[in-house]
Amino acid sequence: MSVLNRKQAPQFNGVENIILIKPEHKKLANGCNVYAFNSGGQELVRIEWIFGNPRFNPDKPLLNVAVNTLLTDGTGNMTAAQIADHIDFYGAFLQVDYSYDHSQVTLYTLTKHLASTLPVIKDIITNSVFPEKELETFVRNQQQKLQVSLQKNDFVARRIFNKALNGETIYGLAAEPEDFKSLKREDLLVHFKHMYQPANCTVVIAGKVDEAALDLLSDTFENGWGNQATSADTMQPPLNPSSERFFYTEKPAALQSAIRIGTPFINRTHPDFPAVQVLNTVLGGYFGSRLMANIREDKGYTYGIGSGMTSFKQTGSFFIASEVGADVCRSAVTEIEKEVNLLKTELIAEDELSLVRNFMLGSLLGSLENVFSHADKFKNLYFAGLDYDYYERYTSTVKNITAEELQALANKYWDFENFYKVIVGKY
Repeated sequence: MSVLNRKQAPQFNGVENIILIKPEHKKLANGCNVYAFNSGGQELVRIEWIFGNPRFNPDKPLLNVAVNTLLTDGTGNMTAAQIADHIDFYGAFLQVDYSYDHSQVTLYTLTKHLASTLPVIKDIITNSVFPEKELETFVRNQQQKLQVSLQKNDFVARRIFNKALNGETIYGLAAEPEDFKSLKREDLLVHFKHMYQPANCTVVIAGKVDEAALDLLSDTFENGWGNQATSADTMQPPLNPSSERFFYTEKPAALQSAIRIGTPFINRTHPDFPAVQVLNTVLGGYFGSRLMANIREDKGYTYGIGSGMTSFKQTGSFFIASEVGADVCRSAVTEIEKEVNLLKTELIAEDELSLVRNFMLGSLLGSLENVFSHADKFKNLYFAGLDYDYYERYTSTVKNITAEELQALANKYWDFENFYKVIVGKY
């Protein structure tokens, strides 16, 4: 038996090809698109009914989130308790999720119980009634939750940042507790009928999806679910970024200051997006990043700092975020500026770039551990209007981009003087 030589590093094998599962597509007669990922493994499926959010109305800013959250709180046939009991009886799990561009209903269930669980979902997305009592409870709970969150510096900084970048749009929404009082049941019902239509729905099913399961899904949601006379308008109003670039909310008693710095940015549809993801990873996109090495490890200003890129239907953003000791906030901002500018003036060393490449490719490979992960990757492409060659371009870019190209991108996209800077605490 050979003895392991612990002085010698194990052999490294790079990531070669990323192979993604592609879905079967079926369009129902009512216009609903169904995408199915069949793993053929365990008797489990995840089904997502995904709806485009209607055009944002600043006069009724909370309709989207309220309608989505209250979907499971009662239909014309079942109370909230009956819905929960029915789903629990079959060992299934039901959740609703809201995001800037889409709202969705997600069901996890054993394949053999689809005939018993699918009718409940259909009832929810066709027959929700938003009981007045449940709406009052929602308003009260959300007001209390928001009042608690507004005491947290990082939460306040994120709100101010998003509002500065995106103005009075769905991406810049910064609700106040009193806004919840404007929610009216009749408005929720109108919004629900307008939004939850088959032509505005994409169904993504993943897991043990045999032909019988797909037929059952199709029959359930093709029959008795039609479109309204008017289709949902999912085009959002134009973004309106603030002309102000610096926002300081002073909190004299703060022990920590929240920092959020960044700018409106390209999204996934832009050809440069994968390349800038590499640049972002070097700066603050993983634990070994430059921001972490400087501001956490060397200076000890924070427990954590990072940078990131968001990609939405209509916009994107680049941001740097941290909470630092209140007494070193100004110094931390100076160090952040230094790290951004270094990437504009000095080439990244090959060993650092190699580490980042391996991290990014390994993360992509690690994120494809099951069929649900493959479905998630598909959704990123589908809702951005991209094809599967996006991930081929992504892996090729990560593997082959040079330090010179990254420096050019830093100079093209990063101008620290014009970044939006939000400080909440002391400065």
